[in-house]
Amino acid sequence: MQGVVKAYDPHSGLGVVMCDTDLADYDLAGDALEGSLFRMLRQGQRVVFDLDDAGRATHLRLGSEIDMGTPGTH
Repeated sequence: MQGVVKAYDPHSGLGVVMCDTDLADYDLAGDALEGSLFRMLRQGQRVVFDLDDAGRATHLRLGSEIDMGTPGTH
């Protein structure tokens, strides 16, 4: 899934990602940044993510407009 960081608190590690396709908000899983290039996130940052069994965003990776297949970016 692809989306945008809506909010992130680096002290607590809590955050929310909004999915591009359905505009749903997903809380970050506690391990969302483990094994990732990210050490912290900023609001508006594009990410690619998976959902864990509890429906939380996890395994965050770099996202970009090209990832979305947005017209005019190829």
